[in-house]
Amino acid sequence: MNNIVILISGSGSNMKAIVEHSIKARWLERYEARVSLVLSTDPASKGLAWANAAGLHTQVLSHKDYPTLSKDQAREAFESDLCAVLDEQAPALVVLAGFMRILSPSTVEHYAHRMINIHPSLLPAFTGLQTHERALLAGCKFHGATVHWVTAELDAGAIIDQAVVPVLSTDTVQMLAHRVLTQEHLLYPSAIENWLKTGSKLKAVEVGR
Repeated sequence: MNNIVILISGSGSNMKAIVEHSIKARWLERYEARVSLVLSTDPASKGLAWANAAGLHTQVLSHKDYPTLSKDQAREAFESDLCAVLDEQAPALVVLAGFMRILSPSTVEHYAHRMINIHPSLLPAFTGLQTHERALLAGCKFHGATVHWVTAELDAGAIIDQAVVPVLSTDTVQMLAHRVLTQEHLLYPSAIENWLKTGSKLKAVEVGR
């Protein structure tokens, strides 16, 4: 069984798009694949509420669950518990979908070639935060989203697939963000399905970095 675990922190819109596409495209019947767990770092997140209503297996785990520990100790404890939860699923793929934690190199290495992320820019441009604002300030003609392998270096893993969105002269940050997110909802399920179709690692194309 190809168990897919999705990690979220907020609205979970990409998680929802993946789950809905998995049902529509019959991943279980065609690829022996299922979303076996949705894990949220926020017990009040909208994504968690949606996943629960959809009947998915869910769990909450937060770095805030360790109030008696130092910051470094809490991070270590959180990631140790996270790995334990994920390993119970024997995940074929760990999907970060609005997961607002930067994982340590040891955790990333533990899931090497099994952990992917989606980033709201055409990597390698605009790693990190505020990508839409930065694209507008730079006068970009095109913007978009990238699915990539997760590595210890932030937003630097090999590119799996991208979606391109034109930047319009009338765009505000909110307008551009909305169009990019619409493409993310198509791109992320497609990238995962391509992996399921090949039955092997997603083809990752290295770009100049």
